[in-house]
Amino acid sequence: MARPTSTLDELLPAVVDGDRLALGTLADVLGYHVAQASVTTVDMFERHIGERFGLRKVEFSILMLLQANGALTPKRLGQTLALTPPNLTLLLDRLQERGLLLRERSQVDRRSHNIVLTAAGLELAQQTAEAAQPMERELQSRLSSAERALLIELLRKVAGR
Repeated sequence: MARPTSTLDELLPAVVDGDRLALGTLADVLGYHVAQASVTTVDMFERHIGERFGLRKVEFSILMLLQANGALTPKRLGQTLALTPPNLTLLLDRLQERGLLLRERSQVDRRSHNIVLTAAGLELAQQTAEAAQPMERELQSRLSSAERALLIELLRKVAGR
């Protein structure tokens, strides 16, 4: 298999004083670059939301999905977030213990439950959505609007969605 004529380590050569390492094979490993971007975004999340509100990324995602959609079944939440039922149950238990959500019996199918935000959960969802805006602006300053839209589209493809 022929190597691409231009790899990232050729575009970003090692700095003369040795501060930047040649990436070698990693230059072409998608997972490496996704992980590097994740380090940056996770750090930003922790500074803007995680530490301030005591939320994990997945808990923030649950709050945002419930805020955007209203009541959801655990199955739909789990599928959307690619969580196993046991892991989702642990997360929902934690958020329920904090008084942020409730499990209510479905009016359509009395055998199942829906997950809904409490008033405190809705308030926290609104606060964290506002706290996410400066984080997103900081990330957006690194990309044009078209680059950001393309990156989101490409990441969805990589995730298989």
